[in-house]
Amino acid sequence: MTERSAAQLLQDWLAVLRHQRRLSPHTLRAYGDDANRFVEFLAGHIGGPVTGNALNSLRPADIRAFLTLRRREGLGPRGVQRAMAALRSFFRHLERSGLASSAAVQAVRSPKIPHTLPRPLSECDALRVIMEAGEDSRKWMAARNTALFTLLYGTGLRISEALSLKRSDVPFANQITIIGKGRKERVVPVIDAVRDAAAAYVRACPHDPGKSGPLFVSIKGAAMTAREAQRIMQELRSRLGLSPSATPHALRHSFATHLLQNGGDLRAVQELLGHASLSTTQKYTEVEERRVMAIYDAAHPRAKAV
Repeated sequence: MTERSAAQLLQDWLAVLRHQRRLSPHTLRAYGDDANRFVEFLAGHIGGPVTGNALNSLRPADIRAFLTLRRREGLGPRGVQRAMAALRSFFRHLERSGLASSAAVQAVRSPKIPHTLPRPLSECDALRVIMEAGEDSRKWMAARNTALFTLLYGTGLRISEALSLKRSDVPFANQITIIGKGRKERVVPVIDAVRDAAAAYVRACPHDPGKSGPLFVSIKGAAMTAREAQRIMQELRSRLGLSPSATPHALRHSFATHLLQNGGDLRAVQELLGHASLSTTQKYTEVEERRVMAIYDAAHPRAKAV
């Protein structure tokens, strides 16, 4: 029986991630790219074809050599961490299939990632973004941009989730069902401002993609992309003088932070965001704690330096 190549093993692994683990297309692309780069590296590193036996013979030093190369190519700590996550997943799959040991990969530690906090917009700046989004000279695109950013801020959706909505979803009900990361389903309430903005956009849009077509479309009627939304936000940042952290995803951060600032329950916010772990949502409480301490340090007489 001919030994299977690494390319064939990668295809099997990605199929498992796609159909059993139901990873998002973005994660699948990233994992596939990392693993393919690793196999390409190994072909030169070991000087021969990369087979199951070759993968089973790897040492921790081989894994580290690959990571060193990727760092030299400019990959940052988060990228290295993602690459290690991909390799661990791939080798766990091989080990479960009885094709290779995962010991070499498990022996290599991922780099530590500096603790960072979400960077939301202020309530004022979030509203400024929405208002300025409606200033496009093409009226239907102004309505589209307003609807999109109102949706992101009013529901806390990820940009990929917002762009996955269909034309048949409008008019919105009081709540919508979202399929998020890992194909997990959650129910998100829809406020009047979101409902009204979406309805106004649909009325103004000259394109009719059909009920099963995308809700948000580009100038030519194709499905709007995340890159296009990011470009629009970049233009708004420039016009409004906002920091580079003001991205479409920052509206999701703003949604969570402003809910907690106004008395929202942490568990409820976790469910609204679709976070698997409460610790992910708890980062937003740290944002609020830092804000409160900054106000205290600036205002309390005894907090000021003598």
